[in-house]
Amino acid sequence: MTNSTQLKTIIIDDFHPVLLEQLKAYNLSFHYLPNLTETEALKVIPQYNVIVVRSKVNFTADLIKSLPNLKCIARGGAGMDNIDEATAQENNIILLNAPEGNRDAVAEHAIGLMLAISNNITKANKEVKNANWQREANRGFEIGGKTIGIIGFGNTGKSLAKKLCGFDCRILSYDKYAPSLDPNVAAVGLQELLSQSDIISLHVPLTLETKWMVDEDFLNQCKHQMVLINTSRGKVVNQLAVLEALKMNKLRGFASDVLENEKFETYTPVEMAAFKALSEFSQVVFTPHIAGWTKESYYKIGDVLASKLIDFTTNLKKY
Repeated sequence: MTNSTQLKTIIIDDFHPVLLEQLKAYNLSFHYLPNLTETEALKVIPQYNVIVVRSKVNFTADLIKSLPNLKCIARGGAGMDNIDEATAQENNIILLNAPEGNRDAVAEHAIGLMLAISNNITKANKEVKNANWQREANRGFEIGGKTIGIIGFGNTGKSLAKKLCGFDCRILSYDKYAPSLDPNVAAVGLQELLSQSDIISLHVPLTLETKWMVDEDFLNQCKHQMVLINTSRGKVVNQLAVLEALKMNKLRGFASDVLENEKFETYTPVEMAAFKALSEFSQVVFTPHIAGWTKESYYKIGDVLASKLIDFTTNLKKY
């Protein structure tokens, strides 16, 4: 076993105690400083070899190049969009993440958003609380018998497909890099998925390739009155394009756990006006980036990341 004490490790974000417990069980030393501000973190991380983070620090190319001691960045989550992966690879820095930890939480949330749209749940809830009983106006539609398109068939896409099987629907998937091998899922081209899907659920990472992937051209290729679900990243979807599609009645609904800009205090007047216009549609549902934020996923992410860190620090030659 490699002497892992040679690696200095710092954890700069909050994690479930299971992460700390497992590292201690393997006698791995670390500093747990979750209350550091971003500015404070940037001052101390140059001395460390392994940095465990969620989203506190954005590891740009310049930052990575300024960290000569860095050997590994371990991110507690699925996405790696706060890390310049290309620069990390060029500098032989190992990147670890934990998509296995929140895949079920995100998949369940995606289904929840589908049901919220298909059954007018948020709209009806608001009406009833205002003593407004509107049954016919809230007549919904069933997911059973519909065609569901999953774009991105990694950990979360696979989990969603597994859960959807119980709804007796047809499942299509598109993933340029990992085509489905699931016998219950038909791997198809993107255009076929867009033209046939009644509901499309996005499960792709945010990259140069996927940024603004859902734009006017994308939506024009979709089946009329399609429902769009986004639990991936906000900038995968051009919200102005969605707004126009809703105005033209091309979309039946839009439900998103993420926004292009999730810091309302930084909105420009134009951004705020566009957001408010979207929010006025009764068939639009938003949640505050909580799809993967369950009590269970909090534990699982820590557990998964601990296993990967232990493997890395005790088997350095493998890397």
